[in-house]
Amino acid sequence: MQIAILLYDRFTSLDAVGPYELLARLPGAETVFVADRAGPVPNDQGSLSLVAERTIAEVQAPDIVLVPGGPGARQAMHDETLLDWLRAADATSTWTTSVCTGSLVLGGAGLLKGRRATSHWLALDDLVPLGAEPTGERVVFDGKYVTAAGVSSGIDMALHLLGRIGGDEVAQTVQLLTEYDPQPPYDAGSPDKAPAEIVSKWRTQAGRVTS
Repeated sequence: MQIAILLYDRFTSLDAVGPYELLARLPGAETVFVADRAGPVPNDQGSLSLVAERTIAEVQAPDIVLVPGGPGARQAMHDETLLDWLRAADATSTWTTSVCTGSLVLGGAGLLKGRRATSHWLALDDLVPLGAEPTGERVVFDGKYVTAAGVSSGIDMALHLLGRIGGDEVAQTVQLLTEYDPQPPYDAGSPDKAPAEIVSKWRTQAGRVTS
């Protein structure tokens, strides 16, 4: 089984690395980072790069495709080279997945039309023009398409996939060995729970960026 994680300029690191840490532990799986060009790809902070070991042209038929999100997703969703690769890879993939605004890239490729999907809470409405049905759920399965909400939810998505592919014991073993047992000090991880003034501030700021 080959797992291809797509990188592009200004991706969010945890969107890619979180699922990688779990899915790479799947017995018999090969995990590869791919990009338009091989080499280091900078994240959204500009302070960290992941290395794309192969170009997308070299990875034609992965079993699992994973698209991380990040500020660069809004450019990537219009990059025809990346979109053509996604369409071709999706034609033979077993699972096509995304984390955060990576779902906008899948939508840009036309892969989410008529499908339920999720994204970062600030980007849910952006799924509508792409033909998707947005939902605020943390992880959404619609056929072979799996989308995760913002950033950290990619870890949950990876556990769901591990369970479906390798069985409950494999998923539980990976969860144990990575000690994934969240106990955050605040209960502010969704717009329904966070203080209203913080949510309002970021909705306003997002509106300025997209308008």
